[in-house]
Amino acid sequence: MKKNILLALLSGGLLAGAWVTYGFTALIFIALVPLLLMELRVRTRYQHTKRKVFALSYLAFLVWNVPTTWWIWYSTPMGAVFAILANTLLMTITFLLYHLVAKRLSTKVSLIFLVCIWLSFEKFHLWWDVSWPWLNLGNVFSEQITWIQWYEYTGAFGGTLWVWLVNIVLFIGVKDYLSDKNRPLLAKRVGGAMLLFAVPVLISYFQYQNYSEEGKTTLKAIALQPNIDPYQEKYNFSNAKVAQLLVQLAEVKMDKEVSFVVTPETVFADNVKLQELPYTEAVGILRTLVYRYPQLNWVGGTAMIEFITDKAHTTSQSNYLPQYNIWYNDYNSAFLLNSRPEVPLYHKSKLVVAVENFPYQQVLKPILGETLINLGGTVALKTTQPERTAFAGVGTEGKAAPIICYETIYGEFVTDYIKKGANFLAILTNDAWWRNTQGHKQLLSYTRLRAIETRRSVVRSANTGISAFINGRGEILQTLPYGVQGSLKGTIALNEEVTFYVRMGDYIARIAYFLAFFIFLSAVVKRRGLLSKN
Repeated sequence: MKKNILLALLSGGLLAGAWVTYGFTALIFIALVPLLLMELRVRTRYQHTKRKVFALSYLAFLVWNVPTTWWIWYSTPMGAVFAILANTLLMTITFLLYHLVAKRLSTKVSLIFLVCIWLSFEKFHLWWDVSWPWLNLGNVFSEQITWIQWYEYTGAFGGTLWVWLVNIVLFIGVKDYLSDKNRPLLAKRVGGAMLLFAVPVLISYFQYQNYSEEGKTTLKAIALQPNIDPYQEKYNFSNAKVAQLLVQLAEVKMDKEVSFVVTPETVFADNVKLQELPYTEAVGILRTLVYRYPQLNWVGGTAMIEFITDKAHTTSQSNYLPQYNIWYNDYNSAFLLNSRPEVPLYHKSKLVVAVENFPYQQVLKPILGETLINLGGTVALKTTQPERTAFAGVGTEGKAAPIICYETIYGEFVTDYIKKGANFLAILTNDAWWRNTQGHKQLLSYTRLRAIETRRSVVRSANTGISAFINGRGEILQTLPYGVQGSLKGTIALNEEVTFYVRMGDYIARIAYFLAFFIFLSAVVKRRGLLSKN
């Protein structure tokens, strides 16, 4: 078993060593080979294989999860433990399903099932209430944008498929070599894997060289970075005081050519009543800049609240204050402020589990009560909206997609903003909960994937950093470092074209889970047939 343990540790180490912002990306193309060899050894040499594969694969995925997402600890130790152990468990169950199928079906079919079930797992992790897709394999290429320009056709699931295909070809080569010591065949397999790696890179590089934003309409924007400590300062500053700071930061770069100013997520931390936002002192302070620059459009973040006296008007996302016998909806919102009297809103709709969203309340609430895992500074259940919103500015052709923090990770979700007419991405975020760790760096890096998938420029405003401008090729054009107060000013291209991925979404994953279902069903039927014969 020592060799199996070493193979599991090696696979986990390679996966971690390949990860975004600190690792060597190419390691991802060999990282899964030791895991597959471990499973094969256990399946062919031992009894009680399910328990052994479960334990060893859990070890491998734990070694991957810990160094890549440990930074959650800065928000809450308990939250970090839960996120790491639970995500490791889900990965392990997914791999165990492959092991069960591999015991009953041919190598070829079982490996096809492995690719499909993993893609299905990643899609499921984007969809269900306990969503945590941070380590979806396609995310690993966010720093290698010249390798993945074809994400505009496949989305990040194309990257996941690519990773598995290269690893499987290498695994087959190593497996065959260990059984028959045929070096020419091994060389052929390695050559095939290298070709499978090289061809997508060459295609991507050709796209990278030929993609241009020349001729597109442009606008000038400012991204603000107020650098407010969410643990010490955020809830001690009034909204009016924060608004004064935002105006000061904007004025440094402001001129008559600037069309949009983007501020961070919940930069107004004091809850504003849903219908009263246009009349608040904070908004009045922001309007002073609009009066001076009538072409200006503010895209800001605010905490909002809506009190409900009639329980019939509540939803499953409403909160209850028993001491006052009143219900309320709590929103993490973006707003658009300009010379028009109305103030359009968008409410964050991809929520951080157990912070903004209490998953499966009917089952879990009787067990946990009101106890939630505090991953980000609040335990109020947030209220979402069913559709995305695009903010159309005045005096410009710009239409902003108001993407709030965690929503950045969700590729198909972001495409819904484009379908609403957005021609650039305005990202409002507050990554300060994780301190100066890999967490905020990875989230910025994942933003580059969304830029390529949609071919939209990005204006990113982060409370403590890293604020940035990103173009449609995923290139980071400007940044403001973490922990620095200030503002960025840049020019972005507006793109009205709709990519294949925007039109089709996660079609690779949808095909995969249908194939996975039918292959798994075949394995079940075959097992029953064998049992009936016995």
